[in-house]
Order: sequence, then C-alpha cells, then structure tokens
Amino acid sequence: MVDHLLIRAAFRQPVERTPVWMMRQAGRYLPEYRAVRDRADFLTMCKTPELAAEVSLQPLEQVDVDAVIFFSDILTMLEPMGLELTFGAGEGPRFPHPVRSVADIDRLSVIDPADRLAFVGETLRLCRQRIAGRVPLLGFTGAPYTLATYAVEGCTGKNFHHIKRWYYREPETLHRLLAKIADQVTVYLNYQIENGAQAVQLFDTWAGALAPADYREIAAPYTRRVIEGLKRAGVPVILYINGGGHLLDEMATLGADVLSLDWRTDMAAARRKYGATHGLQGNLDPCALYGTEASIRREVQRVLDAAGPVGHIFNLGHGILPDVPVANARALIRAVKELGQHRP
Repeated sequence: MVDHLLIRAAFRQPVERTPVWMMRQAGRYLPEYRAVRDRADFLTMCKTPELAAEVSLQPLEQVDVDAVIFFSDILTMLEPMGLELTFGAGEGPRFPHPVRSVADIDRLSVIDPADRLAFVGETLRLCRQRIAGRVPLLGFTGAPYTLATYAVEGCTGKNFHHIKRWYYREPETLHRLLAKIADQVTVYLNYQIENGAQAVQLFDTWAGALAPADYREIAAPYTRRVIEGLKRAGVPVILYINGGGHLLDEMATLGADVLSLDWRTDMAAARRKYGATHGLQGNLDPCALYGTEASIRREVQRVLDAAGPVGHIFNLGHGILPDVPVANARALIRAVKELGQHRP
C-alpha cells in the first residue's frame, strides 16, 4: 500500500505534515476547467472518462493539492436507478419526475454499477494511472438521506416540505425509499473502491436541516448501513454534513473514520470531544479565500492550531467558490504545507 499523508491522517497516525485538499477543487475557479466546460456540458463531462479524468487532475497540476477527488456529482447514481436528471443553465440539478408515491419507489432499481455506471470505473482507473502514486484518489457520493431529498423534492430546496411531509405522515414510505437508496450507495461505493478509490467521502448535504432526533430516526441508520456494508480494508470513510455541527454526536456513532466539519463548527471543541476516536477534516470558511495572502495564512494557522498535529485533514468547510482567484487557492495550499509541518 502506498504511504499517503491523507490516509495516515484519516486513521490518526503520525504525519510529518498536515495534508490538504479542497471540496469542489475541480471546478469553475480554474481556467483549465472552464476551457473543458466550454466544450461539453456538465453531465457529458461526468460521463466521458477522458474529460472527467482530465478535470479531476487539474487541481493536482495547478494547485498542488494532496489528494485527487474524481470528477462526478453526488446525484450521478440516481439516474440509472430510474430518475431522469437534468442540469439546466443557472438552475442546478433537477429531477423532472420526482419520487412522490410508493409506486414511484418501486419503479427504482438497484443497479450494477459495472453495467450502468461503467464510465465511473473507467474514470477512476484513468485517474489512478495518471496520478501514478503521487497522491491518493478519493471517491464519493451522496449519503442516503440527501439523495432521497433530491429524489423527492425534485431539486435543491429550502424547506424540504415534500420529504418532511412523508416523514410525519408516512414514515414507512420514506424508510422504504431510504433503504433502497442505501443499498445502491453501498454497491456504488464498493464499485469505486474496486476501481481505485483509496478513500471515500459521503456528502449528506441536506441532513443539516434535521434536528438531532430526526437525524437519528431517518438519516443516521441508513448512513450506518452504508458504512457497515463497505469492503474497505485500509480505505477510510469521511462523513460530511453542511450545517451539521449540531449532529456531531450522532455522526460519531456511525462508523466513519473522519468527521468533516463545516466552517461554523468549533474545530478545537470537536478535537477535544472526538479527536481520540476520529480524524477531523476542515474547516476553513471558503470566503477566507477572498482575502489577502497574509489573511489566508493567518486563518490557516488558526485552523491548524485548533486541529492539532494528529488526525487532521485540512480542507474548506464547504466547496471552493467559483470566483476565488487561483492565486488565492495556491496561497492556501502553500500556507498549509509551510505552516502544517510537524516535528517528530
């Protein structure tokens, strides 16, 4: 097994330097990404291994991050299950025919990724080949609750009234959907691991809108089911919830190796409470990258001091914003690599 800083940090092993990568690091802030995007729409990029591998590696070549996360979307998995997915200009992902009944759930199929998502496997293999052992390759998808939210709401939401109506009026129907999606997530992540993913991250984007009791009831059991079903010897699992600081106690019970914190969470407090059992990832405010090089270094030092030298993967508390200057992204990575050195 190749010895990577990120893998060791995820398992709370000693590292000579804090590893760093950024969520959404293959994205619109990079001119090289925009050049590819001018040639192909988003879904075409995701489904074309050569293009997906090209943009996956851009942050490694242009910004010098410590990990490559393969280019895709958390919703890619839902489409072959039977949900039409569109990405309209300026409107984000949409499911024109959302899941609103038991019959809709029953029409969804748990599919073999090697058959219906073979482009993902090919993208991962291309990435591993081109990375050539320099840094680890990360796989990912959405957690079951977030994927169910998109499927039921049909688009990005704020109140999530359709899925919450099910929760309060027909909980057994919601559990039926969550169980099917959890089975698919497990198969999909195992497929990613088989094809070269060396760590995997579950994004539970919308679970932050749940109260702790509701998270324990409808989201946590299915995230645990996924993690327990992974064939992951030596492959750490990272769990991220945007706005999930109030859910950390519940997140810490699910079997993930790393808890990824958003920028609103107190890193030092999380370290004191969970640092003996979990790696921690995060948690610089993405807007800090609008600052100067001096202010970026100051904020990096603050996060490093709070996180400590063991079990920390430096990241943003959410995805990098599309209008961040590339020079500032480079300044962030450079600052972590200079300030995050640890004496043996």
